[in-house]
Order: sequence, then structure tokens, then C-alpha cells
Amino acid sequence: MESAFNISSLLKTYFGDERVLSVSKFLDENKSISIKGLAGSSASFIIRAVAENKSGIHLVVLQDKEQAAYLLNDLETLGTKTYFFPSSFKKPFDLEESDTPSIQLRAEVLNTIRQSQPNLNTSTFVVTYPEALAEKVISKEHLEKNSIEIIKGEKISLQFLNDLLNEYGFERCDYVIEPGQFSIRGGIVDIFSFANDAPFRIELSGDEIESIRTFDTVNQLSLQNFERAAILPNIQEKIE
Repeated sequence: MESAFNISSLLKTYFGDERVLSVSKFLDENKSISIKGLAGSSASFIIRAVAENKSGIHLVVLQDKEQAAYLLNDLETLGTKTYFFPSSFKKPFDLEESDTPSIQLRAEVLNTIRQSQPNLNTSTFVVTYPEALAEKVISKEHLEKNSIEIIKGEKISLQFLNDLLNEYGFERCDYVIEPGQFSIRGGIVDIFSFANDAPFRIELSGDEIESIRTFDTVNQLSLQNFERAAILPNIQEKIE
């Protein structure tokens, strides 16, 4: 409790600091600004404070993956909605060693940006580094084209869904354990999208989608209910 109180009090100090307000003003005018003399986590506090009254998605680029990970941890500790946008390779630009969890994180970020409304009234941070930004990403048009929207109450046949998932490169298996897999058992369809940490379980009554929820692959227990779900394949394979 003491630690949380101290962080909250310290943030309030940054929110009203004239230097932080000056930074916000310069950014409003699209001017470049250089800040010197920062130490420890002070940069994280300034970034958090500057974005307090600036809704939208804020891109923060660090020198390398390690520094990006540290800042990500700081911003999460400061209670901000933060996403990590890594390189999709285990080693920089090593096309032979792609990293599925990193591809999953990239897809999650792109899907979040795609679904965000123009009048987003909250601040969201995307933390990244040069190697990750240097990689090509799928265009918004192709991202939408390669997204499968599942909406509760809509009608869809199991055969059509099976064919669609096959077309998008998903692998049918008995039980889903990693992104890119799906299974069909009776009227239950499990799909592990590349844009989510947990797979979706879709229950159909006839051809009507009765429920959509995520579940734990280990104990099979439900995690969260949804009215709709966006299913993304491995978008890195869709980049030409």
C-alpha cells in the first residue's frame, strides 16, 4: 500500500510540473524536443505524465529490446495500458528462426490499432525498438481482409468456418495449444488466434453463434466472455 501511495503521489507531482507541461506544448506543435539529465525511471514518469491529457496511441521507441522491456515494465507499474511490439525473429533479421510469441504480440498490437476508434479517449502505449520497426507489417487493408470477425448471434455453418480457417492457414487438431490451431467438436469450435494470449471457444446452436469466450488451454476453464472476436492468422506470412 505504501509503495502504491508513493507512486500515485509522485505521479501527481509530475502531472503539474511546468517542465512536463512545456513538453506537452512542444509536442502539440509537432516540435522536436531533447531532454537531458534524466536518471532511473524518470523518463517513464515523464512519458506517463505527458500522456495524461493526451488520448490516443503513443509510440515509444527505445534503443534496443532490453531497454524497451525495462520501459514497458515501468509503464505497466505506473498503471498504463501498454503493449510491446517486438521483432518477430529470435535473432535480429534471422528469417530462419521466427518466434511465435513475438509474432503473436505484433498481431495483437496491429489488431488493437485497427480496432481503435479515431476518437479514442484513453492513452495507450506501444513500446518498441528499431529492429522491430524495421520489419514490414501488413497494411491495414490486408489486415482487415485477413481478419475473421465472429459475432455472437450471427449465423455461420460449421463447414463454412472449417473451410475458412483452412484457407487462412489454421491447422485443425484435436486440442488447441498454440496460435494457428483450431478444433471442432460437435457444436464447439476452439480457435487460437495470433492476436490473443488465450484461444476462443465458440459455441453454436445449429448455425447460430450462441457464445464466445476465451479459455485456459491447461484446465479448459473459461476466462472471459465476448460479444465478438477478431481471429487473425499468422500475419507475417501474409506480408509480400
